[in-house]
Amino acid sequence: MTRKILYINPIATSGAIGATESLEYLASETREDVELWAVNLPRGPLHLRYRYYQALVLPDLLNLIREAERRAFDAAVIGCFYDTGLQDAREIARQLVVTAPCEASTLIASTLCDRFSILVGCQKATAQIRQNLQHYGMDRRVASFRSLDLAVREFHQSESQTTQRLRDLAHQAVEVDGAEAIILGCTATYGFWRELQRELGVPVIDPMIAAFKHAEFAAELARRYDWAQSKTGAYASPPPAEIDEWRLNDQYDLHRISSWLDGASQARLGSHNVTSTS
Repeated sequence: MTRKILYINPIATSGAIGATESLEYLASETREDVELWAVNLPRGPLHLRYRYYQALVLPDLLNLIREAERRAFDAAVIGCFYDTGLQDAREIARQLVVTAPCEASTLIASTLCDRFSILVGCQKATAQIRQNLQHYGMDRRVASFRSLDLAVREFHQSESQTTQRLRDLAHQAVEVDGAEAIILGCTATYGFWRELQRELGVPVIDPMIAAFKHAEFAAELARRYDWAQSKTGAYASPPPAEIDEWRLNDQYDLHRISSWLDGASQARLGSHNVTSTS
C-alpha cells in the first residue's frame, strides 16, 4: 500500500534548500511503495540559525503539519537539524508520524557506534543541538562537536572547499576525539557524506537521508502496527472543540496553508521522476 511522506524545508522558498532540490536528492532513496512530496514555506527567514527565526516559522510549520494529516499523509519530516517544532508537531498530529534530522541521525548512529561526533555549521548551533540531545538521552554518546564556521548558504557555493573543511574536521573528530561515526549536523550538507565515508572508513550520516528513511520506517510501523505518537501524556493533542470555539483555523487562515500543499513538489511513485507544480 502506498505511503505518502511530506518533506518540509521550514524556510522560505528562496532559502538554501528548495523543494525540488530536496526531491532530486531523495528520489533515488525512495522506496517503490512511497510517494514523496516536498514543500518550502512561502514566507519567512532563509535559514534558522537563530531562535527568533525558528519562532517565526512555528505557526506556519505546525499548521502545515495539520494540513498534511488532513490530506492523509502518513509521515512528515521537518528538514532542519535543530529539529525545529518537532515536539510541538507531534502534539498536534494524531496519526501522522513526524521525524526530524537530529533525532533520526543520532538514533541511527547510536546503533552503529558507541560515540559519534557532529560537524555543525557554526559554534552557535552547538548549544541548541546539545539541549536536544539531552532530551533524546543521546548527549553522553557525543565525542565532540566541531564547527565548519560556514553560513548555511555557503555549503554549496564552493563544494571543493566545503569538502576539504569537512574532511579536516572529520579526521580530527575520529583521530583526536575518538569518534566512531560522524554526523553531518546541517541538512545543507546533503551530498557530502559518501566521499567522506570512503576516506574515513567510519559511518558518515547524512541528516537529510537519515530523517527521510526514519520517516519511511515510522510510517510503516504506524500503518502496520498503529505505533504512532501516544496521546495519553506529553503528546496529548489540543481538543478540536476548543480550536473550533476559539476560531483558530480562521484566525490563522488554514485555507492559505492548504494552498501551499497544492503547490508542493512531488516525486512520483515508483518512477523517481521529480515533478514540480510550485
